[in-house]
Amino acid sequence: MGENTTIQKQTSPRHDPVAMRVLEVTLALLTIPLWGSITLLLALLVRLFNGSPAFFRQERAGLHGQPFTIIKLRTMRTGTEPDSLRLTRLGRLLRRTSIDELPQLWLVIKGDMSLVGPRPLHTRYLPLYTPAQARRHECRPGLTGWAQVNGRNAQTWEERFNLDLWYVDHRSLWLDLRIIFRTVATIFSSRGLSAPGTDTMTEFTGTAPTPQDTTTK
Repeated sequence: MGENTTIQKQTSPRHDPVAMRVLEVTLALLTIPLWGSITLLLALLVRLFNGSPAFFRQERAGLHGQPFTIIKLRTMRTGTEPDSLRLTRLGRLLRRTSIDELPQLWLVIKGDMSLVGPRPLHTRYLPLYTPAQARRHECRPGLTGWAQVNGRNAQTWEERFNLDLWYVDHRSLWLDLRIIFRTVATIFSSRGLSAPGTDTMTEFTGTAPTPQDTTTK
């Protein structure tokens, strides 16, 4: 992946959560006219082409595993069919450009999410994590993250969690800014948009713990 992702539990002396929080809230507030207008326009298009509701809401695990409700522009038709059949043409475009995530900027302002951090996953995964993997909840989930700019959804779950943990141990304001800039390039390239053989991401079913995991605090 071009980066040293060896997991070492350490706190980066460059990490200033207050500075990053002030920066991300300021950016989100200042750009409300832009992303708010785009979100409203796209919500109307979703209603027009995909029907109601325009937004998808689901419980996800946030900081310290606490649940919160994530919101996205809806990219699939409602129903019980496989994702590949429910994903609409407009939905594919929204996912490829990650514009379906725009409403989450409101969650950044609320404090449920950050601009950068491990992506929030469903709360049903919480009991499946190894002790090491559970450490991904030591920081707020993000709109983008280290895993997203190093393979996106094309990684295995283990690779994704390793990248999340590397970020937790090395996060800093400069790393966050680097991830934000790399996110733009990742979106335009559309690389790693989905896991091989699926239109989204495969279901996480757990990882067999190792002796190292059982001793991780």
